[in-house]
Amino acid sequence: MIASMATLPAAPSPLAPRAPAAHALALVRSSSLPDLVRQELERMILAGEIAAGAKLTEATLAARLGVSRGPVREAFRALEELGLVRIEKNRGVFVRRISIEEADQIYEVRAILDEWIGRRLAQSATAEQIRALRSHVERMDRAAARHDLDGYYHLNLEFHDQLVAACGNAKLSATYRRLVKELSLFRHQALARGETMSISTREHREIVERIASGNAAAAGKALLDHVLASRERMHEARAEGSGTSRRPAQSVRTRRSR
Repeated sequence: MIASMATLPAAPSPLAPRAPAAHALALVRSSSLPDLVRQELERMILAGEIAAGAKLTEATLAARLGVSRGPVREAFRALEELGLVRIEKNRGVFVRRISIEEADQIYEVRAILDEWIGRRLAQSATAEQIRALRSHVERMDRAAARHDLDGYYHLNLEFHDQLVAACGNAKLSATYRRLVKELSLFRHQALARGETMSISTREHREIVERIASGNAAAAGKALLDHVLASRERMHEARAEGSGTSRRPAQSVRTRRSR
């Protein structure tokens, strides 16, 4: 059953993994069946392939993947913990719909965490970590030049994952990743606008150089400014999509004196 999931053809099922066969086999060997189901559902939600508010049906998904309903049920619980779905008693499982007000609140929390991350890494990042971050930004730059939105989006997530992982705080990592995933659909839309990917890459390069400088205040400010700029782009993308005037984003009252 697991082997069949690794080689399931993409055309008949929108849930079929799209990785090359060798990579898919490695995933099967290193992951449990509920993990594989969760990973694929998470991918589709984050990519916007399953719409916000959509109902996820256990039996239908189990049939598409050729698995029993148990792994799907476990995957739903994991996705709820990640903040990507909500489970309503006697109603079912639904992809979470994040309001613009809630997105603003998430950005405010991210701003606080990111500023701390920048300050921390300016004091603790190793030369090897700096090299890895610079290399990652180069990959983002190439993706932006190719106008590869999906590739850039995932590189963006990985960049911030690297920053958080370098802090060595498991609780921070879990909290941060949940916040980032809840914002995923808004951020994907914002990156699709004009020169946003190139602008974002410049911001990421600035973050790395401020961390490398060892200046905690400057590194913290670079990350804080990046989060606030991302929130602004979210509002602009939403206004363009709805044809309405953009509501000014509320200021984040979390800046410490530098």
